[in-house]
Amino acid sequence: MITIGFLAGALVAVLDTEQVRWGLFSAAMAVGAAGIISVNVAKRRKKQFKEKLADNVQILQKGLSRIVENIARLDAEKASLDTYEVRHRIDELFPDDLNEFVEGRESIAHVYGLHAYAEVMSYFAAAERYLNRVWSASADGYIDEVHAYLEKAHAQFTQTLNLLRQLTAGGTI
Repeated sequence: MITIGFLAGALVAVLDTEQVRWGLFSAAMAVGAAGIISVNVAKRRKKQFKEKLADNVQILQKGLSRIVENIARLDAEKASLDTYEVRHRIDELFPDDLNEFVEGRESIAHVYGLHAYAEVMSYFAAAERYLNRVWSASADGYIDEVHAYLEKAHAQFTQTLNLLRQLTAGGTI
């Protein structure tokens, strides 16, 4: 729009050597000005989008930190917990943070690329599967599985958080 507007204005200005057709010239300049405004609006939106994505990644990191804290606490308390109650503790501690992470996970791909997203989500998905396994084992009363998969979930969630922190610190995976 910028180029077309200003080229059209230049053409209108030289068509008649005696008089400028101000109506056509003004219309051409308006098109050029509209192009400049469009570019500036797009730049502002892109900047706001990047800032929003960066904020989303920080929110993901905070939620993941809470998940790691909760899974660490649950893992540390596993010997004193009733096996059948572990699933209820999972239902109390994790759903909000897990859902928040899942809803905002695409921000990782937008900010850090698909490779980083795949690495982070690989660990997160494994951790989530292990946590689901703990829930199922708790419902069935398999104490050994509850203990084993709590440890595995803890390790995977911790690795997910470490990778996300590495990315936000400017590192690469």
